[in-house]
Amino acid sequence: MHSHTAKPEAPRELLTVEAAARRLSIGRTTMYALIKTGQILTVRVGRLRRVPADALTAYVRQLAHTQHTSHTAA
Repeated sequence: MHSHTAKPEAPRELLTVEAAARRLSIGRTTMYALIKTGQILTVRVGRLRRVPADALTAYVRQLAHTQHTSHTAA
Protein backbone atom coordinates (compact mmCIF):
# COMPACT_ATOMS: atom_id res chain seq x y z
CA MET A 1 0.00 0.00 0.00
CA HIS A 2 1.42 3.34 -1.04
CA SER A 3 0.77 6.34 1.08
CA HIS A 4 0.86 9.49 -0.98
CA THR A 5 1.79 12.52 1.00
CA ALA A 6 1.05 15.89 -0.47
CA LYS A 7 4.16 17.78 -1.40
CA PRO A 8 4.43 21.11 0.34
CA GLU A 9 3.57 23.90 -2.06
CA ALA A 10 6.63 25.73 -3.34
CA PRO A 11 6.83 29.41 -2.48
CA ARG A 12 5.21 31.53 -5.14
CA GLU A 13 7.52 33.49 -7.42
CA LEU A 14 4.94 36.16 -8.25
CA LEU A 15 2.67 37.52 -5.56
CA THR A 16 -0.40 39.69 -5.66
CA VAL A 17 0.11 43.12 -4.15
CA GLU A 18 -2.00 42.03 -1.19
CA ALA A 19 0.01 38.83 -0.64
CA ALA A 20 3.26 40.79 -0.89
CA ALA A 21 1.96 43.24 1.73
CA ARG A 22 1.06 40.34 4.03
CA ARG A 23 4.51 38.83 3.56
CA LEU A 24 6.10 42.12 4.68
CA SER A 25 3.51 42.56 7.46
CA ILE A 26 2.45 45.94 6.11
CA GLY A 27 -0.84 47.32 4.89
CA ARG A 28 -2.07 47.38 1.32
CA THR A 29 -1.89 51.17 1.14
CA THR A 30 1.73 51.16 2.28
CA MET A 31 2.57 48.49 -0.30
CA TYR A 32 1.00 50.52 -3.10
CA ALA A 33 2.96 53.58 -1.94
CA LEU A 34 6.23 51.60 -2.05
CA ILE A 35 5.38 50.41 -5.56
CA LYS A 36 4.44 53.92 -6.72
CA THR A 37 7.75 55.36 -5.51
CA GLY A 38 9.70 52.54 -7.14
CA GLN A 39 11.00 51.10 -3.89
CA ILE A 40 9.41 47.74 -4.73
CA LEU A 41 9.46 46.58 -8.33
CA THR A 42 6.49 44.91 -9.98
CA VAL A 43 5.85 43.12 -13.25
CA ARG A 44 2.79 42.95 -15.46
CA VAL A 45 1.31 39.62 -16.46
CA GLY A 46 -1.32 40.58 -18.97
CA ARG A 47 -3.47 43.08 -17.14
CA LEU A 48 -2.35 41.87 -13.70
CA ARG A 49 0.31 43.52 -11.55
CA ARG A 50 2.46 41.09 -9.61
CA VAL A 51 5.33 41.47 -7.17
CA PRO A 52 8.28 39.12 -7.72
CA ALA A 53 9.26 37.44 -4.46
CA ASP A 54 12.88 38.47 -4.98
CA ALA A 55 11.78 42.13 -5.19
CA LEU A 56 10.61 41.82 -1.58
CA THR A 57 13.94 40.30 -0.56
CA ALA A 58 15.80 43.11 -2.33
CA TYR A 59 13.65 45.74 -0.62
CA VAL A 60 14.23 44.26 2.84
CA ARG A 61 17.99 44.03 2.22
CA GLN A 62 18.10 47.65 1.05
CA LEU A 63 16.03 48.77 4.04
CA ALA A 64 18.32 46.93 6.46
CA HIS A 65 21.44 48.30 4.74
CA THR A 66 20.13 51.87 4.78
CA GLN A 67 19.14 51.70 8.42
CA HIS A 68 22.38 50.00 9.44
CA THR A 69 24.55 52.60 7.70
CA SER A 70 22.53 55.51 9.09
CA HIS A 71 22.90 54.14 12.65
CA THR A 72 26.64 53.59 12.34
CA ALA A 73 27.15 57.09 10.94
CA ALA A 74 25.37 58.71 13.88
